[in-house]
Amino acid sequence: MNRAFNRKKDKSWMHTPEALAKHYIPYNAKFLGNTEVEAPKGTEVVKDAVRKLKFQRHIKKSEGQKIPKVELQISIYGVKILDPKTKDVQHNCQLHRISFCADDKTDKRIFTFICKDSESNKHLCYVFDSEKCAEEITLTIGQAFDLAYKKFLESGGKDVETRKQIGTLQKRIQELETENSELKQQLQDLEEQLMIAHVPPAGSISMKPQSTDVFDMVPFSPVTPLVPTPASNGCPPPPPTTLPPDIRKDLFGAEPFDPFTCGSADFPPDIQSKLDEMQRQRWRGSKWD
Repeated sequence: MNRAFNRKKDKSWMHTPEALAKHYIPYNAKFLGNTEVEAPKGTEVVKDAVRKLKFQRHIKKSEGQKIPKVELQISIYGVKILDPKTKDVQHNCQLHRISFCADDKTDKRIFTFICKDSESNKHLCYVFDSEKCAEEITLTIGQAFDLAYKKFLESGGKDVETRKQIGTLQKRIQELETENSELKQQLQDLEEQLMIAHVPPAGSISMKPQSTDVFDMVPFSPVTPLVPTPASNGCPPPPPTTLPPDIRKDLFGAEPFDPFTCGSADFPPDIQSKLDEMQRQRWRGSKWD
C-alpha cells in the first residue's frame, strides 16, 4: 500500500481514532465531478483535473445548472459520496484504492483525491468545493489513511484482503438486486399484457349460451316456429301434409271415435240394433234440416 498522505508538521489530527475506526466523520461539500488522470498522484496532475472540471462546471452554470451538494462519510474503510437528502451512495471509494489527496493552496475552497476505479482500473480524480472545510477534510482523509495503514501492519495484510472480499460480495449483491428488480418489472409487464388480452373490446356483444333442460335438450317453446331442416342432398324438404279441415283430431293426434262408422261385426246384436235405430234418427234429422 502506498502511503500518499503525510501529516503536516503544524497540524494535528482532527478526530479520535475510534471515531474513524468504528464510525465515520460526515462533511458537506459541493461535487464538481470526477475525471480520468494519467498518473495516480502528483500536484500537477490534480491541478490539471481541477482546471478541467472548473471549466466544465462554468459551462453548466451558464446553462442554469447548479453544483450538486453531497455528503462525504470518511472512515478507515474509505470515502463515501452520498446524496444528502436520500442518502443514496453515488460513489464508494475504498481507502486502499485512494493514492493521493490534497487541498488547493491557491483556492482554499477546493480539495481533491485520486482513486483507482474497481471496474475500469482507471485513475479518477474527484474534485470538491467546500467553503470552510477543504483543508479539514483533507486532514481527515489523511488521518483515516494513517489509521488504516497501522491496522494493516498489525494484521499482516489480512485485513485488506478481507475488505477486498467484502467489497466483491457487496458488488455481487448489488448486481443480484438489480437483476431481481428487472425480473420483477418483466413479470409485471407480462401480467398486464395477460389482463389486457382477457378484457373484451368495448362495444362487443357476449354470446350467452342457450340453456338446456335436465336431459341436455333445448326446452320446448310453443311460440317458437318449427323450421324445416334441409335434406343432406341439398333438395328442399317436402311440403307438410295437410289434412281436410272436416277431419279433426284429439289432444293426442288421433281421430275422434265415431260409433256410427264402425262395422256391424264390431258390436253385439242388441247394441248394433240400437245403433242402427240411432243412425236412422240421425239421418231423418239431417234430412229435415
